[in-house]
Amino acid sequence: MKLSDSVKYIKGVGPKKAEALGKLGINTVYDLLTYYPRTYEDQSVLTSIGKLKPGVQATVAGTILNLQEKQGGRRGMSILTAMVGDGTGFLTVTWFNQKFLKNKLKPGKRLFVTGKAAYAYGGRGQLAMSQVHSFEVLEGEEDAEERCGILPVYPSTEKLNQKYFRKILGELLEKDLPDLQLPELIPAGIRRHYELLPRAAALKAIHFPEDFVQLKEARNALAFEELYLIQCGLMLLKKKNQQKGKGIRHLVNSRKVGALLASLPFKLTRDQHKAWQEICKDMESPLPMRRLVQGDVGSGKTVIAMLALVKTVENGFQGAMMAPTEILASQHYESFKAQLEPLGLRVGFLSGRLTKKKREEMYAALSAGEYDIVIGTHALIQEGVDFARLGLVVTDEQHRFGIDQRAALEKKGNLTPDVLVMTATPIPRTMTLTVYGDLDVSLIRELPPGRQPIRTFLRQPDRRELIYQYVRTQIEAGRQAYVVCPLIEGSEDSDLPSAEEVYDELRYGIFYGIPCGLVHGRMKGTDKEAVMEAFYENKVKLLVSTTVIEVGVNVPNASMMVIENADRFGLAQLHQLRGRIGRGQYKSYCILVSEGKTENARERLKIMESTSDGFQLAEEDLRLRGPGQFFGHMQHGLPDLKIADVLGDMDILLQAREAAAATLENREDMDFVLPVLAAQYREQFARITEL
Repeated sequence: MKLSDSVKYIKGVGPKKAEALGKLGINTVYDLLTYYPRTYEDQSVLTSIGKLKPGVQATVAGTILNLQEKQGGRRGMSILTAMVGDGTGFLTVTWFNQKFLKNKLKPGKRLFVTGKAAYAYGGRGQLAMSQVHSFEVLEGEEDAEERCGILPVYPSTEKLNQKYFRKILGELLEKDLPDLQLPELIPAGIRRHYELLPRAAALKAIHFPEDFVQLKEARNALAFEELYLIQCGLMLLKKKNQQKGKGIRHLVNSRKVGALLASLPFKLTRDQHKAWQEICKDMESPLPMRRLVQGDVGSGKTVIAMLALVKTVENGFQGAMMAPTEILASQHYESFKAQLEPLGLRVGFLSGRLTKKKREEMYAALSAGEYDIVIGTHALIQEGVDFARLGLVVTDEQHRFGIDQRAALEKKGNLTPDVLVMTATPIPRTMTLTVYGDLDVSLIRELPPGRQPIRTFLRQPDRRELIYQYVRTQIEAGRQAYVVCPLIEGSEDSDLPSAEEVYDELRYGIFYGIPCGLVHGRMKGTDKEAVMEAFYENKVKLLVSTTVIEVGVNVPNASMMVIENADRFGLAQLHQLRGRIGRGQYKSYCILVSEGKTENARERLKIMESTSDGFQLAEEDLRLRGPGQFFGHMQHGLPDLKIADVLGDMDILLQAREAAAATLENREDMDFVLPVLAAQYREQFARITEL
């Protein structure tokens, strides 16, 4: 039998069960071997009935003394109750709606059962077990002690239960594992250095561990293997990018960069200065720069991008900056023009909204080198756009651009340009290492002096009228405000107020006579832009919206935000939304309206109220929602993790990264890993490596 063989050839499977296994993603022998338990049941210690404690899970073995069956509940469900004794006491064990067990559970038979006991209702101190996790009827003289151990618990279905998985995996690991010739995926030197179990032993122990120490060793070895291979793939990708084209070696900063720094109305913060130094070092190296600048909302990333673009122009190249929305692109264009034209730089704008004639004129000017810097939207990566000498590409708000668009923009010149990726979505360190392993990372954590701190309050829905009355007083004092809702329109399935309903309620109610606007994702791009522009120009005073505003618009006059049903948003998203206010000199307030029905929702919103540090919020968000959901909206295209957990395995991840870096420097280890990567992650890495 081979690892790539269909599961139907495994003893006890066959075509029908193979079909059911296929629905769980188990198609080959290898898939079954790496179908890891989701948790374990500790049956390693046998407890005598006389020593059972209520509410504590335990395993007992005893003889069935009698069996009763009765009907109960409104639907007449079947209730089976066995009285079990072991010489130290008695226990009643109950099964609901499992009538078929009657033939198995005969008085006189011995029962091995795991569950939680509690005092029986009206049973005068008699213990009962109605939460049965698992049980076995012992055969003949079978010794209960021999049945003790740690049982794997698999993600299962009605047709494929725990017993089935334990049986087929037990036989596969016992009888067939030696013949499967399981290859090692990690070079021997690295396995020795990090004291990792051999692969076959780790697989055996992850399914059927002898004790918890062995289980931990097995899990560590398999998680390390998984993270190590992904890190090798990402580092190779990075190396390949660096070798692929001839990079541009920029010279040290000169007159124009100095003039820009001198003209800024503020000094760079420590973090900004450090990020700028890192970028200069990358740009002055002959290898193409691939850097991610992570900065919290309002931390001043744009000025860093501006400095880098001026540096490339000073070296005789052109720079391009791509923003995810028209309005953001035009805001960048206005601020760049105001700052850079006095220094003699020519700044251009390219968007899908320009007329065909204007666009074609822009294309010709770019390829003739008439513009030094161009700011634009997705229009920058379309057919017909060619640069005379593209030296630097900046993409703003990484989450709105997949790896594909980033690559398309890089191909717009003859040389391999430097690439700077900006994101205001703080990404926890674990994610940075896994998702953006092919980029170097700069962090800007501190806010520039003068940024107004935003005060956040959590309030119940019964305070809405008071909240909106206060918002009206702020608008009458000259400010502007946002109201954010989770839904666009009302539906029968939901009792949440939608953006459309809230818009009507407010403009015909408390805000009657005040110009209000509505934006949401289903509106035509041009209509949406028109409302946003009116808000930007202070013609609209109150903007009701869905999360479409989370990608930056800079309205310094907006100082109030009310988020309806705030529990419907993740922490990172709430933080992005909140970052739309507090951009001017006015005190700003964010009010989260929520009943907070669940413990998790209340915890999330309390964290929001207590901190404005985006990085801390991102770590908390990851902890509360788990990596699956956190990864959800990132177009990372990386393999899913089967056993490693980017949140809990930070220490293993750092070791795996260290090992992968050492592998890239070792020819022999590299020869060992390349075929493994090709076999393991051909599909996942193909998409990335093609780019």
